[in-house]
Amino acid sequence: MSKKKDGFVDHITSREEDFSQWYTDVILKADLVDYSPVRGFMVIKPYGYAIWENIQRELDDRFKATGHKNAYFPLLIPESLLKKEEEHVEGFAPEVAWVTQGGDEKLAERLVVRPTSETIICSMYAKWIQSYRDLPLLYNQWCNVVRWEKSTRPFLRTSEFLWQEGHTAHATKEEAQEETLKMLEVYREFAYNVLAMPVVTGQKTEKEKFAGALHTYTIEALMQDGRALQAGTSHNLAQHFAKVFDIQFLDRDSQLKYVWQTSWGVSTRLIGGLIMVHGDERGLVLPPKVAPTQVVIVPIAMHKEGVLEKANELYDRLKNVGIRVELDDRETQSPGWKFNEWELKGVPIRLEIGPRDIKNDQVVLVRRDNGEKEFIKIENLENDTVGTIDAIQSDLLQKALDMREDRTTVATNMEEFKEGVKRGFVKAMWCGSGECEDAIREESGATARCMPFEQEDISEKCICCGDKAEHMVYFSRAY
Repeated sequence: MSKKKDGFVDHITSREEDFSQWYTDVILKADLVDYSPVRGFMVIKPYGYAIWENIQRELDDRFKATGHKNAYFPLLIPESLLKKEEEHVEGFAPEVAWVTQGGDEKLAERLVVRPTSETIICSMYAKWIQSYRDLPLLYNQWCNVVRWEKSTRPFLRTSEFLWQEGHTAHATKEEAQEETLKMLEVYREFAYNVLAMPVVTGQKTEKEKFAGALHTYTIEALMQDGRALQAGTSHNLAQHFAKVFDIQFLDRDSQLKYVWQTSWGVSTRLIGGLIMVHGDERGLVLPPKVAPTQVVIVPIAMHKEGVLEKANELYDRLKNVGIRVELDDRETQSPGWKFNEWELKGVPIRLEIGPRDIKNDQVVLVRRDNGEKEFIKIENLENDTVGTIDAIQSDLLQKALDMREDRTTVATNMEEFKEGVKRGFVKAMWCGSGECEDAIREESGATARCMPFEQEDISEKCICCGDKAEHMVYFSRAY
């Protein structure tokens, strides 16, 4: 749909013209965020935060259903704690923000504004865990973190962002691995069924894994511009942190042992992923399960007798069945202006009701995802609206799956590989060496996103060196 034909979207840059500018236009025009006085720190406005609240609610229910409890740990971490684990501190050192003074006094020890919470949490676990009876310890916290990024973009990469981080402790290696994969599956299911965002699940390479982890697992999504987004990670920390922080427990055999740990997290970058997977030339397209408003009712000729009364009746009926609904009865704006605004905000369904509709005992239902319009009987309002909500959720997932399939290439040589990277995911074989991984990145700009659980025998040879291949890998340029 051309911008010239629909002049009301002239203020949004075309995705084909400049995807990055399109993204910026959408998040600002849809009133999701604003820029703060400090570079890289975004202000999340109410509509953007409402999306995050729905993400939180859906995930929090899943965490609690798997036995996890929420807690909160301090924002500031002593430098001595951060430095206890060398690999960990080395991985985060370039990104940390330091507090060196409190009031008028210079601090005796620098404090780091948490880039992640493994160190502070481990110091507490060492106090709390004494016996096998204390295990497993399954905690999660919702909080903010600060990583001093050089290049920032709202939601995708900011110096401060909101997230959740789960931190668990277990008696055995097997339990920790089970937990790591269980939470990755929670993320995968959530991405598919709530965000309508298909993801590839698998293991990160040694170069791409979390600093201090034994193994890192990931869910990787593909955006419309062909770049990948790491949407969530789950880490098997083994006993690395336990040994550094002396987290021991007395086991059933009366032997002192170190615990096995995991950590896992997703952040507000999921909102950026939502925008780039589903958005279009008109703005946001939100999956109903996370849309702050699932249905907006726009009265037509509402100054005429009975229109507002009927619109309010529709509002009450939808609200009573648990639909997030809003009635736009503003007198200062025309219906066309309202249509534009709610389309920009990605509201899944618009209902129009006017004198003619009331006379015909019907309401006009318009889908945001495909623009289809239909007349539904008012007596069937609840059933038809719920059915359409379910259809939109399902159709958005299928559309995203089709897009990913279209932008995924199989490569058996570097020429095919470099062409495929221009479009999206490339599936290729890899020998497992860091040298080849570096060479691939240097030549194509693509990184190893993950070694998927579902391996395919594309070739016997590494895409880079030609030696015997060990893994099939998804490669892509990434955010």
